[in-house]
Amino acid sequence: MINNFKTIIFDCDGVILNSNQVKKEAYYKVALSHYGEKYATSLVEYLANNTGKTRGHFFNHFLTNIVPQKALKTKIDDLVSEVTAEINKGLIKCEISQSLFDLRKNTLGIKWLIISGGVESELKDIFLKRSLFDLFDGGIYGGPMTKDEILESLIKENNIEFPALFLGDSKYDHEVAERAELDFLFISGWTDFKEWQNYCNVNKITSIKSLSDLI
Repeated sequence: MINNFKTIIFDCDGVILNSNQVKKEAYYKVALSHYGEKYATSLVEYLANNTGKTRGHFFNHFLTNIVPQKALKTKIDDLVSEVTAEINKGLIKCEISQSLFDLRKNTLGIKWLIISGGVESELKDIFLKRSLFDLFDGGIYGGPMTKDEILESLIKENNIEFPALFLGDSKYDHEVAERAELDFLFISGWTDFKEWQNYCNVNKITSIKSLSDLI
């Protein structure tokens, strides 16, 4: 199946890296330090159900819809900066999908791309440090652009060859793939999306546990 595609697009967190927990802990720590356990817990719950979006999106939601307006005492940019530092500490040492290099050997004629909700420059730096950068001959893309914006741009520039497959671990990944008319495969092993099984059943999405199932 996998070799029927000309392009494979990977989400990063929960697909390439076992980093969903890293990000959850980072957001919780930063929110806890400024606003306490109640609001930090609410932020993490929102994060789990909306993975794949930008850090600015999460803290905008946090300050607009979770924290009472009278309690506001920090700026979005400051919160984003703090959580970025915490996330980068975790991304340097979190688990990499064990099958990633074998899958690359089996798909040498297929273009590989990363499209992530993380900051693009930081993601490239992490992938360089962890010797993953050269696997993705189609490029590594992330914020500040959204996944929708990235895909729209890459498709317009013919940087994505069809048929193309998106590998993701969230509802948002599936929605983005559908809007871009990409095939989609749900990776469940590291997902934070609690309702993933029901979501996949309702939407008739094929799921696998990890990248090893593609080899």
